[in-house]
Amino acid sequence: MNSNAAADATSAVPHATPKSKWSKPMPSVLVIDDDRSILALAQKTLSAIADVETAATAAEGLDKLRGGDFDTVLLDIQLPDQNGLAVYCEIREFDRRIPVVFMTIEAASSTAIEAMQLGAFDYIGKPLSVEPLRDLIEKAIEQRQISSVPVAISADDQSADTAGELFIGRAPAMLDVFKAIGKVSKQDVPILIRGESGTGKELVARALYQYSHRGDETFLAVNCAALPDSLLESELFGHEKGSFTGAESRRIGKFEQCNGGTLFLDEIGDMAATVQAKVLRVLQEQRFERVGGNKELTTDCRIIAATNRPLEQMVEDGEYREDLLYRLNGVTIELPPLRERLSDVPALIQFFMSQAKKEFNKPDLEGLSPEAVELFKAYDWPGNVRQLRAVIRRCVLDTVMPVITPDGLPVEVTKGRSSAVPVVRENSAGAGLPELVKRLLEENSTDVYAQANEYMEKYVITEVLKSTDGNQSQAAEILGITRGKLRDRISTYSISLTSNVQVG
Repeated sequence: MNSNAAADATSAVPHATPKSKWSKPMPSVLVIDDDRSILALAQKTLSAIADVETAATAAEGLDKLRGGDFDTVLLDIQLPDQNGLAVYCEIREFDRRIPVVFMTIEAASSTAIEAMQLGAFDYIGKPLSVEPLRDLIEKAIEQRQISSVPVAISADDQSADTAGELFIGRAPAMLDVFKAIGKVSKQDVPILIRGESGTGKELVARALYQYSHRGDETFLAVNCAALPDSLLESELFGHEKGSFTGAESRRIGKFEQCNGGTLFLDEIGDMAATVQAKVLRVLQEQRFERVGGNKELTTDCRIIAATNRPLEQMVEDGEYREDLLYRLNGVTIELPPLRERLSDVPALIQFFMSQAKKEFNKPDLEGLSPEAVELFKAYDWPGNVRQLRAVIRRCVLDTVMPVITPDGLPVEVTKGRSSAVPVVRENSAGAGLPELVKRLLEENSTDVYAQANEYMEKYVITEVLKSTDGNQSQAAEILGITRGKLRDRISTYSISLTSNVQVG
């Protein structure tokens, strides 16, 4: 990248520094490149989300890496004193869990592809673009957190600095989960994690990974419901250049990147039939082809899947492959909803409150009053642990008193009714969504996109059901989804199929 182009790109970076979504201390990024303009651009672009250290040579970069504590590395493939791949190998020897993002002039180069096959997190082409660079580094930092933060603790009380919410609780159903993790974590069998939304399925997957003999290798997570079918296939298996519109270069998929490691497939029930067939083959033979390719590739990848959908019913309805269900179902771990382990609520409250007290800098906060705790224990938590965490964070953020009393609790908790899904009123998409986004921003939420999407999905499904007088077949056809997926969303959002369809 020439200096003039870099200068132009640098000047394009907004001068207003957005607030970092990361809690203190800031994550740290090491950028290794011999081009000063690249270092300056990376410094300016990433300073809002991380502390940035730079190095102009491989030797300088490795010295800083060994003497520091970095969450990710942005590495040029062509360095003056050492090849980038050799530097990457040394980084892997030092710490296998540090995500490494390569920079390369030719994004489709064989060197970049080789780096991805060795286990690099991703690569980005030069000249660098500000937004893609920031987004990619944020993803890498999240990956570092998934791979490095311990999640397992004993059932005894621990500090929030070392505790993990999954392993908080003494309810018999949760003890069965802990035992299952201990029994199967070191076995190379597919594992299916089942449970309602918000129960902690990804935490179980992370624990299985960390306790396995692959704990030092790559861990990647893919949400199968978050991508269109065509993009999901490319994300998992990769694609060849020109295989479809927009495929300007070869792409290495997650199965290839995850060779030797663990791949977590979340929302496995939302996978299209064509993708189901290819995943089945990987499970059976550990073989696949990239989209648009004819070369057979192999992978040694452990698959952990999760779903909150009734796969058996979907098999009966012809919406899911029976043979894939049997393959995924080598071992099943059932996560109980929070309403079935209410005895664990006080310990979870303590954990989340301790976290929020530090994050929001509330040194005078003492805790919840006995009356508030009883209300928490009496509520049925339709959103499960995720909802409990969100409520605690909001209470801690809003309180100005040392003790949180019932007056400071959300109305759904004090009234003893479930309102995790807001009532959808006429024109609420026009008025309710901006209000929701504004509130989430005021709360410094780090989940605005997901919650806004969930809100819109509830609204759209409810309005379509109203237009069909509750006829699910017609509604599914209008929405362009299967009846099984519609039934799942009706259950998830507690939509009442009366003559006046509403979200309760």
